[in-house]
Amino acid sequence: MREWWRDAVIYQIYPRSFQDDNGDGIGDLPGINRRLDHVASLGVDAIWLSPFFTSPDRDMGYDVSDYTGVNPLFGDMTDFKALVNRAHDLGMKVIIDQVISHSSVEHPWFKESRSSRTNPKADWYVWADPKKDGTPPNNWLSIFGGSAWQFDTTRKQYYFHNFLTEQPDINFHCPAAVDALLESMRFWLEAGVDGFRLDTVNFYVHDVRLRNNPPSDWTSFPNNPYEAQNQIHSKTQPENLDVLRRMRALTDQYGDTMMVGEVGEMGNRQVEIMGEYTSGTDKLHMAYSFAMLSHDHSAGHFRNCIETFQKTAPDGWPCWSFSNHDVERHVTRWTKPGGDAAAVAKQAIALLCSFPGTLNIYQGEELGQTQTDIEFDELQDTANIAFWPEYKGRDGCRTPMVWDADAPNAGFSTGKPWLPVKPPQAENAADLQEARNDSVLHSYRETLAFRRKRDELRLGDTTFLDLPEPMLGIRRGTATGSLLGLFNLSDAPRTLTIKGKVTPTGPQNATLEGAKLTLPAHGFVYLDEAGRVTVA
Repeated sequence: MREWWRDAVIYQIYPRSFQDDNGDGIGDLPGINRRLDHVASLGVDAIWLSPFFTSPDRDMGYDVSDYTGVNPLFGDMTDFKALVNRAHDLGMKVIIDQVISHSSVEHPWFKESRSSRTNPKADWYVWADPKKDGTPPNNWLSIFGGSAWQFDTTRKQYYFHNFLTEQPDINFHCPAAVDALLESMRFWLEAGVDGFRLDTVNFYVHDVRLRNNPPSDWTSFPNNPYEAQNQIHSKTQPENLDVLRRMRALTDQYGDTMMVGEVGEMGNRQVEIMGEYTSGTDKLHMAYSFAMLSHDHSAGHFRNCIETFQKTAPDGWPCWSFSNHDVERHVTRWTKPGGDAAAVAKQAIALLCSFPGTLNIYQGEELGQTQTDIEFDELQDTANIAFWPEYKGRDGCRTPMVWDADAPNAGFSTGKPWLPVKPPQAENAADLQEARNDSVLHSYRETLAFRRKRDELRLGDTTFLDLPEPMLGIRRGTATGSLLGLFNLSDAPRTLTIKGKVTPTGPQNATLEGAKLTLPAHGFVYLDEAGRVTVA
């Protein structure tokens, strides 16, 4: 029997920004519950909830102080269970974040660990002695700027943090710590979740010898010094696979559950790690990376990502997405100034649905939502403040959902939202798009429904056509049929010649006259093939 997640479309919900039902300006679990009909109407198979756990919120919930608690900002356990039940009633699975590579400094485990060098949890976090001159143990850097080591005056040692100083890394070389993390995951499986999204899954294990990272291959120094290093020792260690096997053994006890891991790496290596972590049946079910969350919108890039994965792990499974809570929204990344953002959005979902694997979409992209321009005094993502203004942080993609254009804060909250709802975003409100048959929202529903009914797109083999930029041609085929997707990834019309019999089908905006196929700017078409055709 084919597992549900292999064909799935997953919808990511950022709880803080989805729907506020108690008027405090912050989204909550009851609000999500109330809006689940909208999510189900898209035809998705599962929701992924970003962190809602107990946290001091130095990194918006990605600094967890209680792995089995619900942050009162979002509600309580009763609210969570009601949400799970409602999602299941609507035919959707529920996946939750697990942020276990690090915790908050407020976590009781860390408070005990830092209290002495001899306490029962002394080795639950990564501690190391200073060098003789008092400097950190090695040259490892934090993604958020500066050294990845913070000195603690009680232990007179440094602790390791890949991210904020308030996010100490857990020591995965310590069996007791891993046992405790697995038990926290079991808690949520018992509560009825259908799987996990594993944050920074390749960051779990560090080099126990604490060797320096070598420099990366850069021609000009990057904006973030972290990128100047090749992190071959601070993450992605071979022992990481053993941790994943323990996690898989746990989830396999709970039937039809799954794990999708976030791979944080650069270049082709990230896709290779996706393959390594999903090969076989004893590690992750699937993985995603930032490979398609970049500014590269070329046909060659998309083809390279997919073919690299297929070559690296023919028995692995990928999850592809164009946007999430960490990156600039793809409509903004890929639309030139003055360009047609709605056309880019409609093409994007058609393009994504042509790819093999599981698909992930981020709240608001079904509205063609654009990046919000955040001013310094509106900033909430202070984790990245060291890089302002060259990098304005992640707030611009995290602003609230827009439901009703004429309501205060576009229907998100009756109170002042934690991030502003600005006019360019309110113009994409769901109620306005419901009223227009040609809206991005209706395009998402149409395209996802088309994918659902076409075995070629869900189950078929994948090959690419050799077409020049900016044209991408992808063929998806089964034993009973072949479907060809053609995409013009530019803002100027393009013409192709089709040799062979084809029939346009599904969502499209192209024109076929005889053998001449014209694709407008950001054009796309699906073609049923009657035998193998050629395209030039």
